[in-house]
Amino acid sequence: MAYEFRRRLVHASGAVLPGAYLLDGYLGVGVVTWTLVQAVAVVGLGVTGVLELLRLRIGLDWAIYDQLTREYEQDSVAGYALYVVGGTVVVLLFDPMIAVPALFMLTIGDPISGLLSSGGFRKRPRVLAAMFLVCLAFALPFVPPVAAVAGALGATVADGFKPVVAGFVVDDNLSIPVVSSVAMWATVEIATGGIV
Repeated sequence: MAYEFRRRLVHASGAVLPGAYLLDGYLGVGVVTWTLVQAVAVVGLGVTGVLELLRLRIGLDWAIYDQLTREYEQDSVAGYALYVVGGTVVVLLFDPMIAVPALFMLTIGDPISGLLSSGGFRKRPRVLAAMFLVCLAFALPFVPPVAAVAGALGATVADGFKPVVAGFVVDDNLSIPVVSSVAMWATVEIATGGIV
């Protein structure tokens, strides 16, 4: 259980980057630009790729892997790597008004859901409801309400149901930011004709 709590804290630490971007915008400093956020994401993806290659191919066995990866990730791409991939895809493909709430859904919504859950591939309705409400709260300041609902619903479905494709579990660290971003973007495009 101690390791699980540490995993959730590390997961939530990812909120620092979008949080710094928002704070910079609010203060008008101009240091943490969206271009910088994208660059940090790409560098992080590169570092993560090297670490996973070393872990899976060469057998790099740092103690931190025992604490931050789950047993089923020992011989496959770890959840932290899919977290970085999902976040990077969103940061590179979507406007900040879509990507920032999607990142918060991943970095804050998912750990909250995890703490409320007992694990497994299906989550209880109260956990899904909590995930939806947290994600909705993060999306409402950024996109129209109908898009916020769509994004929160997408994140909740991605969090609650982990399909297995060809023996590979589609980890919610990958699907939450991507599904929620696509849902918000598509809803905005259909409902309002695009983000201004």
